[in-house]
Amino acid sequence: MTNFKQIAIDGPAGAGKSSVAKKLAEKLKYIYVDTGAMYRALTYKALKKGVSVTDTKKLIELAKTTLIDFQIDDSNVQRVICDGEDVTEAIRRPEVSDAVSVVAAIPEVRESLVIKQRALAKSNNIIMDGRDIGTIVLPDANFKFFLIASLEERAKRRLEEFKSKGYKVTLKGVIDDITKRDKLDSERETSPLRPAEDALIIDTSDLNITQVVNHILNVVNNGGS
Repeated sequence: MTNFKQIAIDGPAGAGKSSVAKKLAEKLKYIYVDTGAMYRALTYKALKKGVSVTDTKKLIELAKTTLIDFQIDDSNVQRVICDGEDVTEAIRRPEVSDAVSVVAAIPEVRESLVIKQRALAKSNNIIMDGRDIGTIVLPDANFKFFLIASLEERAKRRLEEFKSKGYKVTLKGVIDDITKRDKLDSERETSPLRPAEDALIIDTSDLNITQVVNHILNVVNNGGS
C-alpha cells in the first residue's frame, strides 16, 4: 500500500465522474487521472490509423506502445496527450464514444493501461475515475465512490456536452449509445462495471456537481464516516 492517498471514483457514462473528479482534485490539490480518457485516446489513435476496433491483435500492440500523459496548460486546464499530440477535444467525438467500450473490453488492452494507471498512483496523491478503479486498478484505495444517475439524466448531460462542442446528435441516439455502452461495460469478462463492495454509492440524478463534490469532501474529511 502506497503512502500516498488514493480516491477511486467509478460509474457508468454520464454519471458525472470526470466533472466531479476534476473539482475534487482542484480542492484537494491531488493529481487527477481520467482513465476513461486513456481508453478514449487509444481508441482515437486506432481510428485515426485506420485500425478496426475488431482487430484485437493490432489494438493490443497499440496499447503497449502508445504513450498517454496528462499535462496542465497555461490556463490550469488538464490536457490529454497521446504520443505527443494534444487529443483532449478529439477523444470526445461521437465516433470515439461509439467505439471506446469495444476497445476497453479487450483484456490485454486493459492490462497494459492498468499498469500505466497504477504507476501514476504510486508517486502522487491521486483521484482516479473510471469503471474498475475501486475493484481492479486501486483495490486498496483510501476512499471509493460509485456514481449513478438515471439513464434519461445521463443522456441529457451527454447530449448537452456534444451540442456544446458543435456535434449534431439526437437524444435518442445518445440514449441508444449509453445503453449499448452500459451493456458492454457491465457484461465484459474482464473488469466489468460494478461497485466495489466497500464503495459509497451516490445517485447524482438530482444533484449538481457542487453538491456531489461537497458530499464526497465531507466523507473524505471525516475519514469515511
